[in-house]
Amino acid sequence: MTKPSAPIRDELFAEPLTQTGLFTFNEAVAGVFPDMINRSVPGYATVIAMTGVLAAQHARPDSAIYDLGCSWGASLLSVARKIDHPSCQLIGIDNSEAMVKRARLNLQEQLGDHRVLLQEGDIMDMQLHNASVVILNYTLQFIPIKQRETLLKRIRSAMQPGDVLILSEKLTLPDPQLNDYLIDLHHNFKRQQGYSDLEIAQKRQALEDVLIPETRQQHVERLRQVGFSRCDIWFQCLNFASLIAIA
Repeated sequence: MTKPSAPIRDELFAEPLTQTGLFTFNEAVAGVFPDMINRSVPGYATVIAMTGVLAAQHARPDSAIYDLGCSWGASLLSVARKIDHPSCQLIGIDNSEAMVKRARLNLQEQLGDHRVLLQEGDIMDMQLHNASVVILNYTLQFIPIKQRETLLKRIRSAMQPGDVLILSEKLTLPDPQLNDYLIDLHHNFKRQQGYSDLEIAQKRQALEDVLIPETRQQHVERLRQVGFSRCDIWFQCLNFASLIAIA
């Protein structure tokens, strides 16, 4: 079996870029993604570990568990190690060919012959069925705001009462000064992880028109509008939070 090449240190923005562009999940990003997200998102390891715990509370026998925007499959791996129902189908979807390739090799190495189905495709076009758990860890923020309600409606319509959506996002705060304060703290966090000011500035510029954060209240109101009965933040570190929404 071919093993995935080990994730390498993220140095994609370490040198001045001669040509700036939008952030994309290409082969270069896929190769360094585990290092990139662990060093960029405070609380990431906790969110991934607890994703499996939360999923285990809601997984129904003979249901599907979806990870939308699965990247290397870290959330799926967490779920696979926690759920007790062998009849559950684990499904990961990502629109990046490079990410799906990495996820397939990573999960094969970690789980062997396990019940994980990986699909390359746009999550806006995918049909979901009998979903007891849907995971959107740091994915919705890359979907255009006008399309987010449509996606969440599709997710809710695939669920039964008591099923769960796990939604992790970068947040913006309604208080501009407090929002700037948390952004500064986040940049300091990244410096402590070894990123230079140049790397921080160049990546922020690349993400500026791609990753569009919203407030906690905007997320909660939208989740309620599409039919979730209860929802709120269960974890937050600086301006990154994870919400749980119960169908």
